[in-house]
Order: sequence, then structure tokens, then C-alpha cells
Amino acid sequence: MKAPLHSREAERLATLQSYRILDTDAEAEFDEIVALAARICEAPIALVSLVDSDRQWFKSKIGLEADQTPLEQSICAHAILQDGVFEIEDTLADARTCDNALCLDDPNLRFYAGVPLIAPNGLAIGSFCVLDRKPRSLSDLQKQTLLVLSRQIMRELELRLAIHSQNLLRREMDHRVKNSLQTIASFISLYRRNANHDNPQEAFDAIERRIRAISALHEELHTVGSEQDIQLTRFIERIVSQLEPTAPDGVALRTRLDEVVCGSSVATTLGIVLSEFVANSIKHAFPDERQGVIQIDLSRTDDGGILMVCRDDGVGLQAQTTAETRIEKLGMRLKDAAVAQVNGNLERNASESGYEIRLNIPQSAILR
Repeated sequence: MKAPLHSREAERLATLQSYRILDTDAEAEFDEIVALAARICEAPIALVSLVDSDRQWFKSKIGLEADQTPLEQSICAHAILQDGVFEIEDTLADARTCDNALCLDDPNLRFYAGVPLIAPNGLAIGSFCVLDRKPRSLSDLQKQTLLVLSRQIMRELELRLAIHSQNLLRREMDHRVKNSLQTIASFISLYRRNANHDNPQEAFDAIERRIRAISALHEELHTVGSEQDIQLTRFIERIVSQLEPTAPDGVALRTRLDEVVCGSSVATTLGIVLSEFVANSIKHAFPDERQGVIQIDLSRTDDGGILMVCRDDGVGLQAQTTAETRIEKLGMRLKDAAVAQVNGNLERNASESGYEIRLNIPQSAILR
């Protein structure tokens, strides 16, 4: 009798695939456990059997020639539906196995005892089992041995999965750091070619702002672990907190931020635009100890895009006219280039009551 499917079969199969163990070579770590189980249980056959969608595949085996069998011949497919030790003392006397070709003919399996291999999510990916060619049963000690060894098999699989994840993370972090260093090097090169060398402090300040924005992005990437899951509220708050100490007394930085998730490219663009706006507002919009507010708003648009609005209530048109140094012109070009990379649209509006920019980023670019 073919075993019924697990009630969470799709999730169970996805869990099995996540271990990346199917169709791999034999390995001593598993073969030694299988040999020990066969010895303690006094069984001629022992298996680490992984139950796939159409087959059971043996990661490790002793006493059996086949590497896999069709699912309709799988006793382990019944075992993964059970809790604890699943034992059939005589397969020909059990309705689930009496018509199984593996029991009726070679290799003449008459006894089965198996323990589900349970992943941390509670789903069984296969069975650790011993078999015999004659009816029999296991002692309590032998059953306990199967349970203990099955947990050891899962620990080995979990360890391998953790190592694989760590290797992926290391490669991803190496890639991020390499890209960030290249970005910083490009910024420095641009400023070196365009800056007024009589005022190097201004160039250093601009470079520092960009490095701090990249640092904030790396902090967020470290927190979420994925380049597609940047929490913009937290990311922008980090940048604002770094810029606040540079604001003079009487100038407040305020935010009104919706919960928005995006990719690292969009976050980088937002960080650059935000940093440049705040820096220029602090420098030009509030002369002579003028007090005021720099406001940062972030929201989703009706069509699924992102809208960031940065505004100040400073001197407005005067600030726009004043911001004509080579460094600031270069900063504007860098902002425009960053916006273009995510197909965004940047609008600048100056009036007597302040200066405002509106950055729209389309939905199609959000997860870049």
C-alpha cells in the first residue's frame, strides 16, 4: 500500500530540498552511524532514507544494493507520518506492507523499524531505519539507540546547512564591502579632480557624509541579512542621527516615515540624496543663527512607488543662489546620477519660505 501524502507535503519537500543532500556522494559521517545502528540492532540492513516526491533515496546504507526505490515501495514514507519509533514486526501481516514488492520478493524485507528524521520546523524529511529478512522486534535499548542516532543525523545535516549559510553570507558581505570601497574610491577621485584645493575641508566633509551613508546601509544589511529587505524607516533614522550633531542650535531635524522595504540600490540613492540635502540646508538655509526645521518625509505612492520629500523653512531662494561652490555642484551631479540609476525623478523647488526636493522612485525599481 502506497503511503498517503503528508498533510504539509509541499512544505516538507521544500524542507528536504533546503538541506541540499539529495544525490550527494556517500560520506563517512553518515556511514558510520548506519553501521553502528546495524550492529546494535543486530540487523543486516540499515538506511538513512530521504523521502522525495517520487522516490526514497538512500544517503547511507548497509546490506542493500539499491540507491533508491520508487515511492510506492517505500516503507519509510509510512514512517514519516508517525511519531517516535515506527515498527512493523512482520511486513506480510501488516496491511501497509503486505503487498509491497520489496517484501514479497527480493530483498524479502520482513521486518522494519524506523525513526522519522525531524527538521527544526517539525517536518520529517525521511527515516533512519533498520530492516531484517525475518519477522522480529527491537528491544527498548535498540529503539532508544535508533532515536538517539536519528537526532545525531539531523544535527549533522543542520551543521552542514549552517556552514553553507555562513559561506553564502561571507561571500555576500565580501561583495558588499568590495562595492562600497569602490564607491568610496570613486567619490574621492571625483572630489580630488573637482574640488577647490584652497578649501579641502569642504571636500572632506562631503566625502565623510557619503561614507556615513554607506556605513548606515551596512548596519541595516547586517540587521536584515538581505539586500532586498532594507527597512527604510530604520535606515533613514540612522542617517538622520548621524547628521543631527552637525546642525546648529535652533535647527531641528524631524522625520515622518512610513514603513517601507526596498533593495540596497534604492536605499543608497535615498541616503545620498538625504545626506546632501541636509548638509546643504544646514550650511546655507539658516544664516545668522536663524532657527528652523529640516523635515524628512517618506511614504508609498498610490502606484506602489516611494516618495521622499525633504524640505527646510530657511532662506529658500537665497540658499539656492548661494550653493554654487564646485563641491556643491558636484554633489548635485552625484545626486542626479544616483537617482538616474534607479529610474527616479528628482524635483527641486525653491521659494521665499524655504527649499524642497521631491524624489519619486517607481515600483519597478524598489527591490533593486
